[in-house]
Amino acid sequence: MAALSGTLLNAATVLIGGLLGTALGDRLPATLRENVVRGVGLFTLAMGVKFAIETTNLLYVLGAMLLGGIVGGLVGVDARLNQLGEWLQRRFARGKTSTVAEGFVTASIIFCVGPLTFLGSIQNGLTGDASLLTVKSVLDGFTAIALAATLGWGVLLTIPLILLYQGGLALGASLFVGLLSDLQLREMSAVGGLLIIGVGLKLLAIRDVQVADFLPAIVLSPLVVAAFARLLEALPK
Repeated sequence: MAALSGTLLNAATVLIGGLLGTALGDRLPATLRENVVRGVGLFTLAMGVKFAIETTNLLYVLGAMLLGGIVGGLVGVDARLNQLGEWLQRRFARGKTSTVAEGFVTASIIFCVGPLTFLGSIQNGLTGDASLLTVKSVLDGFTAIALAATLGWGVLLTIPLILLYQGGLALGASLFVGLLSDLQLREMSAVGGLLIIGVGLKLLAIRDVQVADFLPAIVLSPLVVAAFARLLEALPK
């Protein structure tokens, strides 16, 4: 259950936020929503720095980020995710007189298509640490209040999606625990820290970093560590 702890918390905060937002309607002040996002953004920056500085060798992080950025850019991860969101919006919300479908689609994109979803689920699955998903849960809870207040109870329909999608990522990552060394796990966390800093910058509207394009860096970081180890073994002593 440790691998699903963050996902269950996330689903619970969306449930509470969605119910509160539905009850509040449009009476929720916009200033409150903005301050919550800014507060979470500052905290996200601090958390990203904490994880990033735990690297044992900056070359590991640099190699993973460069390779991951190249792969993500060539594949167009960020663009494809945006296209997916636009397709969902057209597929489910177009021509609807009710805002239920729009609430579901909008909330699904926000809650399930983002770096914290991938980073948090992988971390929770690999190490049992739900700290990233805890931050995401707080942000999603307040976002659910804002969305439900505007678009209605359709936001609550995302809860099964969160459980299946995010929980599936966490359980899938948990299968690889025994295959990765402590060093590889540490460097995955450090690379994730840099991406989290990018999320914080986006939340604070400082810089629109296309964080999704660097998501392959997380998967590639254990390979970079292994490649460096092989290179060091091949060098003459």
